[in-house]
Amino acid sequence: MKKQLTTLAVSALFASTAAVASTPVMFSSLDNFNAPDENAVGGVRLAVLHGQVDQLKGVDFAVLGMSETNTTTGVNFGLFFGANKVNESMKGVSLGLFNWNTGEATGVNFGTVNMTNDVKGLNASFVNYSTGNTLVDFGTVNLSETSTVQLGLFNNTTNIKGVQIGLINCAANGFFPCFPIVNFAK
Repeated sequence: MKKQLTTLAVSALFASTAAVASTPVMFSSLDNFNAPDENAVGGVRLAVLHGQVDQLKGVDFAVLGMSETNTTTGVNFGLFFGANKVNESMKGVSLGLFNWNTGEATGVNFGTVNMTNDVKGLNASFVNYSTGNTLVDFGTVNLSETSTVQLGLFNNTTNIKGVQIGLINCAANGFFPCFPIVNFAK
């Protein structure tokens, strides 16, 4: 029975990957060059300078430039000055010098600079800047519209739902508008 369940699970994984993605391996570069010429990847992609596809499920490597997708499920790696941009949704982990997510992210953004919108997970970097709602921001400077937890030297949000811990903590709805060490919602 256990062997049958394992076989069924592996078959379902391959079937879902095949139904969604057209190619298991891709190379992308400037001017929307993709080899093979597909718009979805279910496996591994290497983007050099600037690579763009609609959907990626798997692992995405960006080298000397930016990897751009509309939706990503998996891992984005920015290697050798690589950056990651996701336009609609990311589920997984983004690791890069610069992570740019204009939609919704579920998982972890880990880099030098994270520019995000809505994050259900962790932003960890030197600078975290979010125009939407974040769950946890951990960095030297954390700037967001709405956040639940901010941990850093300087934290600033319009709406804190939980707590800010840092050297300077500013929240429009905070117990104090700006307060050292800790601040929380009124």
